[in-house]
Amino acid sequence: MIRSGPRRRTPLLLVEAATLLSGIGNGVATVALPWLVLERTGSATAAGVVAAATALPLLLSSLVSGTVVDLLGRRRTALASDALSAVSVAAIPALDALVGLNLGWIVALAALGAVFDPAGLTARETLLPAAAQVARWRIERANGIHEAVWGLAFLIGPGVGGVLIAAIGPGPTLWVTAAGFALAVALIAAVRLPGAGRPERPPAGLWAGTVEGLRFVWRDRLLRTIALITMVLVALYLPVEGVLLPAWFVAQGEPARLGAILMAMSAGAVVGALASGTAGRRIRRRTLMVIALVVTGVALVGLATLPPYPAMLGFAAVIGLAYGPVNPLANYAMQTRTPERLRGRVVGVMTSFTYAAGPAGYLAAGPLVEWLGLRPAFLLLAGALLVAALVAAPLPVLRALDEPPRHPPAPAGGTSGRVEGPLPLGEQWAPSAHRDPPGQG
Repeated sequence: MIRSGPRRRTPLLLVEAATLLSGIGNGVATVALPWLVLERTGSATAAGVVAAATALPLLLSSLVSGTVVDLLGRRRTALASDALSAVSVAAIPALDALVGLNLGWIVALAALGAVFDPAGLTARETLLPAAAQVARWRIERANGIHEAVWGLAFLIGPGVGGVLIAAIGPGPTLWVTAAGFALAVALIAAVRLPGAGRPERPPAGLWAGTVEGLRFVWRDRLLRTIALITMVLVALYLPVEGVLLPAWFVAQGEPARLGAILMAMSAGAVVGALASGTAGRRIRRRTLMVIALVVTGVALVGLATLPPYPAMLGFAAVIGLAYGPVNPLANYAMQTRTPERLRGRVVGVMTSFTYAAGPAGYLAAGPLVEWLGLRPAFLLLAGALLVAALVAAPLPVLRALDEPPRHPPAPAGGTSGRVEGPLPLGEQWAPSAHRDPPGQG
């Protein structure tokens, strides 16, 4: 049951608006940074180095992000994350105007901007239950809107980035991006919610809390398997967006087309994520996961042939549509197999697995392009991703996706009345939502 009291939708709107702006900013940077490097150096290897420089901090910081949120507080962490992003992005064109840019400066500033992103993402997500409560929204509805907003941000961001680069160049585009991050800071600063600070029982320390989350993930066979699968897939896919597609469209002088391709992927992902709930009522979660992985691999191989542009758009949309259910299924596994007190740390650890192989993939992609050529390198990575999906598909452990929840979310706030976890429980985790298929939610 949702608590009584005055309905306030403003905190929820502020959190989601800040999520949208932060996601758009990161989406623009995904296009603008490699374009800037390729424009200045003409080297796919240099673009891969910059992409890896953003991925390595994500790996390290995502590992401790949940613990950081619990130690610093949710609102404070979200503010710090977007403020660092604004400063690091603005510093690139500022330094270019003052002293001139080199690859070292771009690498350092890209790394600074990325280091706190996972903690900011985790912090905004942990603000969501309290925001949903005061808005008198069911948490399922709020979670659905949140995922849609995040997907919409990465639908808009790359397209905006491509259009801005074509209109005003990559340097001024980064000024616009910094302004968006600054506005996100202002929005989070206006949020007033119970439970926005530190929890009543914070972890004993950064390392102790992180180790606790790591142990839990590694001992749970399903979470460990999902973490390893996504680690491999992300390592093989991230170079596609960060190196291969930018290199292809830089050679053609078509930044807007690059943005459109990335937008098609994001649009497909939004539709796929929203459709996954409906699909889950008709087929098993394991079956949905297998279909998502295999179709993603097949469509990526099609894109790697670098067909005519309309076909590239079609393959990009299918990739997003197919992969769309993967993150909701992974989130479902984390939410239903993790005790309430560990959820933040488990989310951080699972995110760190996602980023773990990213730097290796980025660093390998540039030399592969220069050694084999763009199309063969693209086909090699896409083929490897398809093989990984085919290997993962028959794993018996994925059947655990269809098991009843081990740890449904606990009542928010415990005895203290603080709003710390998902609400309200009786409606959101009814047994009918988890009966054997068909009929799964």
